[in-house]
Amino acid sequence: MHAFKTIMDVFKLLEKSNCRKCNEKTCLAFAAAVFTQKRPLSDCPRVPPETAQHYASRTQNQVRNDLEIERQIAQLRADLAKIDMAAAARRTAGTFDGAKLTVRIMGKKFGVDAAGKIYTDIHVNPWMTIPILNYILNCQGAPVTNQWVPLRELASGKDWYRLFGQRCEKPMKKIADTYPDLFVDIVDLFNGQPVDNHYQSDVALVLHPLPLVPLLICYWAPEEGMVSNLNLFFDTSAEVNLGIDGIYALGTGITRMFEKLALRHAVSPA
Repeated sequence: MHAFKTIMDVFKLLEKSNCRKCNEKTCLAFAAAVFTQKRPLSDCPRVPPETAQHYASRTQNQVRNDLEIERQIAQLRADLAKIDMAAAARRTAGTFDGAKLTVRIMGKKFGVDAAGKIYTDIHVNPWMTIPILNYILNCQGAPVTNQWVPLRELASGKDWYRLFGQRCEKPMKKIADTYPDLFVDIVDLFNGQPVDNHYQSDVALVLHPLPLVPLLICYWAPEEGMVSNLNLFFDTSAEVNLGIDGIYALGTGITRMFEKLALRHAVSPA
């Protein structure tokens, strides 16, 4: 448990000169080592000591946040015992074999039984577990409309879109800017579907993090005189099937999954 939510939170504090005075090959590799708690931020001689101390003091708050996430997951698992799992399978476009309910997460199977035990071959971080369980508990089964809107145009989006931009879209854009193979991996690992003619973006991919909550990622690469940009779009039915807080948690969880890809890329041998 640590003070940084993402690798990019560490990376933005660094000089980005790849000076190797920390004995890492790149500043991104050092950021990855700090994020995984293999190195302290103070090991970078170009980070001011007061900055390193400030982030070290935030560790205790992060511990409390992690404990709150664990509490939320425990409550959601307990709530599963109160629902009709067969009916929930029909609402969520999942399946029920009499023992566990299974839905597809990025095309991969994710199962859960009434006791809250999870069955899956994929790694699901806690930020993804919360919206998945919320989806099983609260999805209304509204059909996908194939009409894309930004979060601010959802019914409750106006109260969330600024925070969503800061915690999801901006970090994901930084990952895309720094890690050029991101979109290739999204297609290969997460069953991303390239689509054309969406808002004149350079890259447009549709993901299915939940069966009835698709996500459209549009990325505009930097050009001369213009910075890059990335926006996320949701189906107009998304809030009915997940709720706005679940959508926010889903976006954050996906961002963290992509950060792990960037981390693996950063520490892989040259």
